[in-house]
Amino acid sequence: MHQHPAMKLSKRFRNALVEWYSQNKRDLPWRRTRSTYHIWLSEIMLQQTRVETVIPYYTRFLQRFPTIEALAKADLQEVLKMWEGLGYYSRVRNMHKAAKIITEEFSGRFPESFREILDLPGIGRYSAGAISSIALDQARPVLDGNVTRVLSRYFGIETDASTTAGKNEFWKLAEEIVPVENPGTYNQAIMELGALVCLPRNPNCRVCPLSTGCQAKRTDRQHELPVRKRRSASPHFNIGAGLVWKDDKLLITRRNEDGLLGGLWQFPGGKQEKGESILRCVQREIEEELGVKVLVRDHFMTVKHAYTHFRITLQIFNCQWSSGEPECKACTDYRWVDLEEIDDFPFPRANKRVVEKLLAAGG
Repeated sequence: MHQHPAMKLSKRFRNALVEWYSQNKRDLPWRRTRSTYHIWLSEIMLQQTRVETVIPYYTRFLQRFPTIEALAKADLQEVLKMWEGLGYYSRVRNMHKAAKIITEEFSGRFPESFREILDLPGIGRYSAGAISSIALDQARPVLDGNVTRVLSRYFGIETDASTTAGKNEFWKLAEEIVPVENPGTYNQAIMELGALVCLPRNPNCRVCPLSTGCQAKRTDRQHELPVRKRRSASPHFNIGAGLVWKDDKLLITRRNEDGLLGGLWQFPGGKQEKGESILRCVQREIEEELGVKVLVRDHFMTVKHAYTHFRITLQIFNCQWSSGEPECKACTDYRWVDLEEIDDFPFPRANKRVVEKLLAAGG
């Protein structure tokens, strides 16, 4: 019978990892607590975001919302404002929803059953595994890019980790390896090794505690594993938007809750159509979104920004309101605001750069 490599895994693999971790782990604020809320927050913030970026957000967020109940009671706009600049805003919208569920259904105590954790909005298999192992000492596996890389290289696994079959194979392996004792420490150790040593490019095999048993090291294939299919180039869009002035007030609109950047505020505008000038695009988009006519004046700034699956070039123009009362045809709310109050509203990062330039220029 073919035996899975994990079955033959000696304790040495886990012990070497945990010992390395105890001596080399970074001192991070969420590692100084067993609070399920704090660990949940850190796991959600760390998705697709660097540790250095997360630390100040994590600290500020907990100062403002020290408990799950405090988060549940808070207005979504304030929660989004605390998240402003971290990106992937659906993460915090789901966290806000989950906090309400925990407050209403679990009396404000984070659930301990894996199934109940997994049922919360915004918590998938990875987050549930991380929270339940680190905060609740349950033997649940984690699998992120770091763990996949360590497992693929150590065991010489050539299955493409981005396919369904690949994901299943790696999850099965991660499940077989996770120890019953101190699963949270082990999970953090394997993730930390991937983050600090077993890097995507130029892994530092010289200091790796697993290098003696590593298949990729033995066959000099560190740069070929894990196998990944080539990503196609992400599409690019030109966006025209307007700083619509009426006397000293600026018009801002709030995006629909359920789409990309949902619930955030922005300057009205949209995608340039084929054969359309950027000035015409700004006029048309503002009219379609709000039913108002504007005179497009001078170019204010250009912002280039990359999202996960596409890139944009945002061109912002000063505009003069000329006629029509705004009505939300393609937004959920609008406001005429003074420059002094504009920074109270949560904006996506590309728009935030416009806000910063506006404030620096004093309008």
